[in-house]
Amino acid sequence: MDTYGIIGWPVSHSLSPAMHNAVLKSLGIKAVYGLLPLAPQNLSEGIKGIRALNIKGVSVTVPHKEAVIPLLDDIDPVASKIGAVNTIVNKDSLLLGFNTDWIGVKKALKEKIDISGKKAVVVGAGGAAKAVVYALIREGASVVIYNRTFEKAQKLAQTLGGVAFPWEELKNASGDILIQTTSVGLKEDKSPVPEEILSQFEVVMDIVYQPLKTRLLKEAEKAGCKIIDGLSMLVYQGIEQFYLWFGTRPQASLMREAAEKELLGENNDQKRN
Repeated sequence: MDTYGIIGWPVSHSLSPAMHNAVLKSLGIKAVYGLLPLAPQNLSEGIKGIRALNIKGVSVTVPHKEAVIPLLDDIDPVASKIGAVNTIVNKDSLLLGFNTDWIGVKKALKEKIDISGKKAVVVGAGGAAKAVVYALIREGASVVIYNRTFEKAQKLAQTLGGVAFPWEELKNASGDILIQTTSVGLKEDKSPVPEEILSQFEVVMDIVYQPLKTRLLKEAEKAGCKIIDGLSMLVYQGIEQFYLWFGTRPQASLMREAAEKELLGENNDQKRN
């Protein structure tokens, strides 16, 4: 039985095993997908272990998406441009790096809005923002980036496109699309975006998915915006990972249902504790 998994630190709350194992079971594929917790200082040894154990495919999450690149045999041109890998394919002991996060962003957005020609505001300039900015620019949007550390926003804009603005000016932001890419709002009732600007946007997306409807999304819905939760991006990037490994794209509804069920179970466990 072939083995797949996700490397990160921590990975205990990842929804990827639930999503991928649901599809494997549904399609009758004899393979298993599990958690592969890997501390940063052990990343190099961990990649050697993937080769030695002949693990066929790996999802890569925080904090390894950038650090893993020099440890792989080859990198897809898109992943190289973005500067981050979230998927490894083990092809005859050659480890190949890909990025499907940007496709997750694109497909999640396209359910709600045509991206081409739109003005998009990106909040944050960390690892997740790279795939977001790449997807927006590639699909023909103009991009404005706000980040607490202005230099990081500038660097991202210079590398992938867009214009950087100081964090203090976020209160004056406007456009068609707003995407929140920071961890603010993760398991907390906080939003980094001033509520009063939300009515300026048609679509608001938050990559955070715990809770599914973050404070930002609640406020955006109240302001009349179309909203996109973080699970949409997660599911669509997962579909593309599955395609890279198995050559078929599973139904989004199957992955989403499995992820939502896992989230519900986690929330119930927290309430009991």
